[in-house]
Amino acid sequence: MNPSIKGRGALSNRPSRFHATVPEADPEVVRTGCDDEVLPPRHPATEVRIDPTRTIIARNKSPDVPFNQSINPYRGCEHGCIYCFARPTHAYLDHSPGLDFETILYAKPNAAALLDEELRRKTYKPEVIHLGANTDPYQPIERELKITRSILEKALEFGHPITVLTKSALVERDVDVLAELARRRLTRAFVSITTFDRDLKRTLEPRAASVAARLRAVKALSAAGIPTGVMVAPVIPKVTDHEIETILEAARAAGASRAGWTLLRLPLEVRELFEEWLAEHRPLAAAHVMNLLKGARGGRANDSRFGHRMRGAGAYAEILGQRFTATARRLGFEQGEAVPLDLSQFSVPGPPGQLALW
Repeated sequence: MNPSIKGRGALSNRPSRFHATVPEADPEVVRTGCDDEVLPPRHPATEVRIDPTRTIIARNKSPDVPFNQSINPYRGCEHGCIYCFARPTHAYLDHSPGLDFETILYAKPNAAALLDEELRRKTYKPEVIHLGANTDPYQPIERELKITRSILEKALEFGHPITVLTKSALVERDVDVLAELARRRLTRAFVSITTFDRDLKRTLEPRAASVAARLRAVKALSAAGIPTGVMVAPVIPKVTDHEIETILEAARAAGASRAGWTLLRLPLEVRELFEEWLAEHRPLAAAHVMNLLKGARGGRANDSRFGHRMRGAGAYAEILGQRFTATARRLGFEQGEAVPLDLSQFSVPGPPGQLALW
């Protein structure tokens, strides 16, 4: 395990679970530092590759999420959140869920064209599309590539409902498109907030926006008439769980109208990566953190069962839920199911570039 790398969340480049063999560093080499090849690079640069995908809409039937369709403009995420449940997906690309996940990124520059193609199919039936199901649609490379913006513009062109979840202030850039979608009841946005502790944030989610910037984004979105919520996510035992009320109060003051929360999830390689993080940054609390988490996960570090994976079960999880619900009601957050977005406006426009017929 390496010491912390500034601007990165993972402390190692743990091999993919699909690798038949796992290389291990010679302790003598690590002690003397005479061969850098056995260790992750000390200052890994971000590399962006092109994802050759031929389809863009992913579909799921999970009862734990309020959507059946999603789009991920990117694979991998430069935000580097150590707790990210999407890290194991990088193993399918023969990369490590560790540092590779936050340094070797895949972009889908043809996403809008692929979406246009899929929405034009005669068999397509409109359902809400969600942006941000796996990796953040507004991670830093979006500033230049503008893939997420092109997807929003395509949704507006077709009158197709689309929702957004991000922990980036870059979403403010697209307020114009989102406001027009909202005016037609075609969108809502959520901003994820984990902690107000700036020192903690630097190691927990190093390249995500500051909480102050995220709250400014909430305010800007809400002021533009875009239904905006906040996700207190993930709640981490003994690390961020004491901040539930503070986050909800700040989000409500900024204009958020809805709120949700999730408990930390540690699927597959994420568990070992998170335990490395605890050993480095919370060594005295590490055992307590994992004991509380296992207590809410049926005695395991992770429980992937539907109905349990998002919020856990047991006394600790119930207390978190009670705290969240009581605070959300006190602050006046909307309760119950949100008003459905309007599917009836979906229509297929003429081919790109076709002149209108008068």
